[in-house]
Amino acid sequence: MDERGGSFVAVRRISQGLDRGNTCHSTSGSAAWLGRGLSCVCAQRRESDPRPSFDLTPAQEECLQRLQLRIDVAYDSSIPEHREALRALWNAAFPDEELRDLISEQWKEMGWQGKDPSTDFRGGGFISLENLLYLARNFPKSFQDLLRKQEGDRSVWEYPFAVAGVNITFMLIQMLDLEAVKPRTMVGATFLKFLSENESAFDLLYCITFKLMDHQWLAMRASYMDFNTVMKSTRRQLERELLLEDVTRLEDLPSYSLLSR
Repeated sequence: MDERGGSFVAVRRISQGLDRGNTCHSTSGSAAWLGRGLSCVCAQRRESDPRPSFDLTPAQEECLQRLQLRIDVAYDSSIPEHREALRALWNAAFPDEELRDLISEQWKEMGWQGKDPSTDFRGGGFISLENLLYLARNFPKSFQDLLRKQEGDRSVWEYPFAVAGVNITFMLIQMLDLEAVKPRTMVGATFLKFLSENESAFDLLYCITFKLMDHQWLAMRASYMDFNTVMKSTRRQLERELLLEDVTRLEDLPSYSLLSR
């Protein structure tokens, strides 16, 4: 979606080299989560950078680096595992319809911009395909509801399911500041607490976010041209929920209740 909300485009790929510096950065302090009854936070602020940074435990640092490695993987149609994952996505979406070829006009039924989904995956990388597969396998009813727009009073001009999914992956990477060596926002620091306790936290948060976005879409009675506005509203709501004091795991987020298996 461009900045004016005018049309869907493949979202810009994040930089291939994440700004991590050295491969491993050991820390002596422990991370903190204000208002959560856990350990105390240690926020560091440089004069040249108005945003604080949060120290990580070794476990949190390792989890972040593993997630960053996932983010760095581009979709590559020459890799058999990538092709198999793409075909698995089709089978999850349309189990009764055979996919004739990995490059096919059939993909438009799922909301891709053209007959080759790999051109759209350039925006979010292979992890955006993994996110969609996680949604399909762990919350199949929500996946089908979102794909087929089965809930609510829908617009004549709806958002395309698959491209919206890639945009959500990209938005979460930005919101959680996953390009940085350390989180520089409380939202990012809070997420890393969840990630250190659940290696699938990013995938689960993706599922929650997709359902929340659709919920906001319906509440705002949005149409195709409003997608960018809906995404901004979704991000604000998600940030608020992540910082609620009684949220100690992703399943505690109010929007988690929107998901159904």
